[in-house]
Amino acid sequence: MWKRLAGLPLAIESYELDRLVADGTWEVERATTLVRLQGHGAEGLGEDVGVMPGDEADALHVRRPSLALAGEWTLESFCDHLATVEQWPAPPEWEMARRWRNWAFESAAMDLALRQAGRALHEVLGLEPRPLRFVNSLGLGDPPSTATIARRLERYPSVGYKLDAVASWTPEIVAELAALGGVETIDFKGQYGIEVEDAGALVVMYEAVVDAFLDALLEDPHDLPEVAALLEPHVARVSYDAPVGRVSDIASLPHPARTMNIKPSRIGGLRPLLDLYAHCSASGLRMYGGGMGELGVARGQIELLASLFHPDTPNDVAPASFNAIDPPEGLPSSPLDPLPDATGFRRAV
Repeated sequence: MWKRLAGLPLAIESYELDRLVADGTWEVERATTLVRLQGHGAEGLGEDVGVMPGDEADALHVRRPSLALAGEWTLESFCDHLATVEQWPAPPEWEMARRWRNWAFESAAMDLALRQAGRALHEVLGLEPRPLRFVNSLGLGDPPSTATIARRLERYPSVGYKLDAVASWTPEIVAELAALGGVETIDFKGQYGIEVEDAGALVVMYEAVVDAFLDALLEDPHDLPEVAALLEPHVARVSYDAPVGRVSDIASLPHPARTMNIKPSRIGGLRPLLDLYAHCSASGLRMYGGGMGELGVARGQIELLASLFHPDTPNDVAPASFNAIDPPEGLPSSPLDPLPDATGFRRAV
């Protein structure tokens, strides 16, 4: 697939950086950077999602580094050149932020190259965008409560949920969730290096979850012997997110998982992303998509990718308005119409 894109001509004359900010309905303050690459009367868009809540000091739209991006390229030669460009005036606090930022520029470059060629991504790849099944990702608060899920299910019954599990989930909370229905993925966030404060409570929560949600995916479980023993009968439902950035990462996963959460911004580049899609497809591995709190064009871009490569799985790419504390009436139901733009790498919204 990369060969179909690599030779696209790409002309960059200038770039601009804009701040995007979540509206006041979001529970968490959120800002990202919109990247605009311009050339030959066209514009390609990408989005750097790497601004941590409440800390914009190192944001791309704040630092505004002077980057040598202008020139006549192919998409491949530009990506190769970008790998030699220092995109950070000072090293980022999170090494993963390098991939987030690189994805912003590479995705904008692909959008621009396709627009300059007058072609759409799905056309070049020879794939047909299909209706996209999506889920809404959120936590239950502190203390945890199922009220938010109940209210959302009443308003949007076609939308499933990917829930962030914590040790404070009691068996009663888990039973309430199971009775409501709609839970498609439980995210334990056990692969982020977060210290386990109460292993006993964590194991109790795992026991309740694996018994209550017999069809849900079990994402990023903790590397604890007690957890491994609990998951052994359910290993077919284990999925991984945080450890998966390259094809080579799949062989070293703690469990022989058959399902991968593919997050383009975490992978950080077009070529490794397409490599992952190809490897998972050839190996019979199930895929679903994930996002990083995108506020602008990048949300539609990951929705479009999911509609091309894994539209029928519980994709964590719900339209951004679902991240509001109380999502308004009138949002799209699932499945989502892919609506690709006639040219470029964008979803028409």
